Amino acid sequence: MQGFNVLHPMGWDAFGLPAEQYAIDTGTHPKITTLRNISRFRSQLKSIGFSYDWDREISTTEPDYYKWTQWIFLQLLKRGLAYQAEVPVNWCPALGTVLANEEVVDGVSERGGHPVIRKPMRQWMLRITAYADRLLEDLDDLDWPESIKEMQRNWIGRSEGAELDFVVINGNGEEAKKRITVYTTRPDTIFGATYLVLAPEHPCLSSLLSEAHSKHVEVYRELAFKKSDLERTELQKEKTGVFTGCYAKNPANGQAVPIWVADYVLGSYGTGAIMAVPAHDTRDFEFAMKYTIPISWVVKPDDSDCGNFKRPFSGEGSMINSSCSESGLDINGLPSKEAASGVIQWLEKSGNGKKKVNYKLRDWLFARQRYWGEPIPVIFLDDTGEGIPIPETELPLTLPELDDFTPTGTGEPPLSKADSWVITKDPSSGKPARRETNTMPQWAGSCWYYLRFMDPKNSSALVDKAQEQYWGPVDVYVGGAEHAVLHLLYARFWHKVLYDIDVVSTKEPFKCVINQGIILGEVQYTACKDEEGNLISADSVGELAQYKQERIPEEKVMKSGDVFVLKENPSIRLIARTHKMSKSRGNVINPDDVVSEYGADSLRLYEMFMGPLRDSKTWNTSGIDGVHRFLARSWRLCVGSASPTGSYPDGTVTVDEKPSIEQLRSLHRCIDKVTEEIEATRFNTGISAMMEFINAAYKWDKLPRSIIEAFVLLLSPYAPHMAEELWCRLGRSNSLAYEPFPKADAAYLKETTVVLPVQINGKTRGTIQVEETCSEDEAFRLASLDTKLSKFLDGKSIRKRIYVQGKILNIVIDMQKKAKVVQQ
Repeated sequence: MQGFNVLHPMGWDAFGLPAEQYAIDTGTHPKITTLRNISRFRSQLKSIGFSYDWDREISTTEPDYYKWTQWIFLQLLKRGLAYQAEVPVNWCPALGTVLANEEVVDGVSERGGHPVIRKPMRQWMLRITAYADRLLEDLDDLDWPESIKEMQRNWIGRSEGAELDFVVINGNGEEAKKRITVYTTRPDTIFGATYLVLAPEHPCLSSLLSEAHSKHVEVYRELAFKKSDLERTELQKEKTGVFTGCYAKNPANGQAVPIWVADYVLGSYGTGAIMAVPAHDTRDFEFAMKYTIPISWVVKPDDSDCGNFKRPFSGEGSMINSSCSESGLDINGLPSKEAASGVIQWLEKSGNGKKKVNYKLRDWLFARQRYWGEPIPVIFLDDTGEGIPIPETELPLTLPELDDFTPTGTGEPPLSKADSWVITKDPSSGKPARRETNTMPQWAGSCWYYLRFMDPKNSSALVDKAQEQYWGPVDVYVGGAEHAVLHLLYARFWHKVLYDIDVVSTKEPFKCVINQGIILGEVQYTACKDEEGNLISADSVGELAQYKQERIPEEKVMKSGDVFVLKENPSIRLIARTHKMSKSRGNVINPDDVVSEYGADSLRLYEMFMGPLRDSKTWNTSGIDGVHRFLARSWRLCVGSASPTGSYPDGTVTVDEKPSIEQLRSLHRCIDKVTEEIEATRFNTGISAMMEFINAAYKWDKLPRSIIEAFVLLLSPYAPHMAEELWCRLGRSNSLAYEPFPKADAAYLKETTVVLPVQINGKTRGTIQVEETCSEDEAFRLASLDTKLSKFLDGKSIRKRIYVQGKILNIVIDMQKKAKVVQQ
C-alpha cells in the first residue's frame, strides 16, 4: 500500500526429532503426520487472513526442496568445510539419536525425559569456525537487537591469550615426557597458577592417573558425561572435582602444582585444560577454597594495598610476587597488559608456549541418528571405507520408504535397516559401496529457506541470480530470540559460503531482525493447603514447593491492591502465575474457537492490542470483548444500525460532502499516529489511535465519504475482512489492498489552539482554550462563559480590555470599595 513489491511467504520447516518421535509413538509414518499438520496449519492461517503469497509455499521435506539442501552440503564438502570426526556427543538411547546441548536438561532429554550419556561417535561436522571472524565482524553493520548481537558475540567467544605447556612430573618428582597444554586469556597471572584442571574428556587423562586415584576419577567422569555442556558451565552451581594423584611443573617458577579433573572445564574449549589462578578468578577461587588448594596473589589493584585480599580480584592492576631468577622471568611491578605481553615473549623465546587467539565457537555437529531428515549425499566404498560424494546429477537423494523407523538401539541410524537403499555402487568405478545412513539435523533446511522463497519453482538452480539480486537480502525478519545463536548463526554461516561461491550477492541474509514476544497462557490462580487440606494464605508459607496447591477458578478471585485474594475469604492471598502455552499445562488457546465466536478480525486485533510486538503478553480471552466492540462500532459508524430483524442496510451512511476542518484534523492525526506506530511495530497504540478517531466521529452530524474511506484503509492491515466489506459498501469494486495507504497532511497536524491566560486587573485568575486567530471579542466571550472567571466579571463595569492575540487577555474592571464598620 506504500508502493513496494512485498514478498511475504510461508513455508514448513518440518524435518526433525519432534515429528519423528510423534510418528514412533503413534506408529504413523512422519510423512503422513507432517502433511496432515501442514494442511491443518494452512487452513488456520488462511482463516485468520494472513497476507501470505501461497504461490511460493515450500516445505523442507519435499525432495525438490532438499535437493538443494544436499547440493549446498556438497559445496561445503568440496571446500573442506564438511568433514568427519570422532567426537563426544549427547547420546539418548531411548530416542536413538544425538541431541544438541540445548535439548538436554539435567542429564535427560528435553523431550520425553530420557537419560542422556556422553558417547564418542563418528559424526559429520561443518567447519563454521573457519568463518568465526567474519561472523563476528559483520554483526556491527546489522540492524538487529543489541542483545541478539551480543549473544552471538558471546557464542563465538573470540579471545586473545596464550597457550603454554606444563610438564608432567612423575612419581619420583622428575620431569616426564608428557606435557599438558593449557590456554589462558591472562598469561600475566602465570605465577598465580597453583593447580591445573583437565576436562573429564581430556585425551591424556587416563594415562596420567595413579592407581590409587583411577577408580574415583572414572566414577566422576561417568557422572560428568551425563551432563550437558550448559549444565557443566552453569556459574551458580557448586564446583566439583577429583584429584588425579599427579602433578605438573609451573614453567614460570618451577613449582609443582596438582592436576585435578573437574566438569566445569570443557574438552571442546581451548585445549580442554586450564591453569587455575584462584586469587584472580571467582570460579577457581571457589574450587580452591572447597578443596584447600593454595592461593597465590599476583595482581594488586592500583587503588589498594596488597595485604588486604579477601576475595578474588579478576581485574587488571600491577604485578606482585611475579619473578623467578631460575626461569629468567620477572614481571614484578608491570601493569597487567604489559606483563601479559612480556610473558608471551618469554614463552615463545623459552619454547614453553605461544600467543594464541581462541574461540568458544565449536564446529557444527551435522549428523543425526534419525530417519526423518535430509539424507547425506555421500557413499563409502566397501573395500577402503573412503567417503565419496554422489554426483550432483543424482540429486535429490530421496528418503526410502520405511515401515520401521524406530531407533536400532545400537547407535546405528534407522536408515541402516533399508538394505536395498543402503547397498549401492560407486557410479564412477562401479565398486560396491554403502550410503551414509546418518541424516542432516533439523537446522539444515532452515538455513537457506529465505532464498528459495525468492524463486521456489526453479529446478535448475537454488535461486536465480536476478531474482536473488532483486529480492535479497531479507529486509525484515521476525523471529523469536530463541533462534539467536542457532538458526540465525547457522543461516549467516551458510549465506557467507554461498556468497563466496557467487550464489548470493550480499554478505548477510537478514538486514533487520525483530524479536516478537511470546503469548503466555491465561493467568492461573492457586492457593496453598496445609497438612489438613485447609486453604492458607501465600503470605504465611515459606518455600512454595513444600505445600500442596489447589487451582482456583477465576470467578472466585478478586484483586485487592497489588495482590489476588479469594472472594469468599480475602485474608487468603493467592498465587498468580502465567506460563508459556503448552498442551501439558492445558492452557493452549485454539484459534479456531476464537474465530468461530468472535471472528478472525477480532482475534488479529486482540493479539496486536495486547501490547508491543516485541513484548511478551498474557492472554485473557475476556479481553477480546473490547476490540470486538470497537470493530462493531466501526461497522455501525459506516453502515448504520441494524433493523429489528438484525439485518443491516445496503451501502453506507456516508455523504458526499466536503469534510470540515475539525474532521480533517481528527483524521490526519489518526493517520499520522497509525503510520508511526506500524513502522515501530507498536500496533497496540495504533489501534488506540483508531479508537479515539471512532469516538470523535460518533459526535459528528454527518460522515463525509472521503474521511470514512481513509479510515477504512487505516483499519485494513489490522482487520482486513471487515475492511474489504466496508470498502465494497463504499462503492469500490477493487480490493483495497491495491489502494495507497493514507498519508498525513502536516497542515492538519499543527496544533491551532492555545491556552490563553486571563487576568482581572492585572492578576491571573484562570485560562481559556482558544484558536490562535481568536478575536478579542471572541476571547472575551469565552472568558465570560468560563465558570471560574465569570464570578469576577458578573455585574462588574468593564473599564478596559487589553488583548494580545494568542498571548494574554487582561480585563480592567471598576472596583467599588465597601464601607468598613468598626465597633468599639
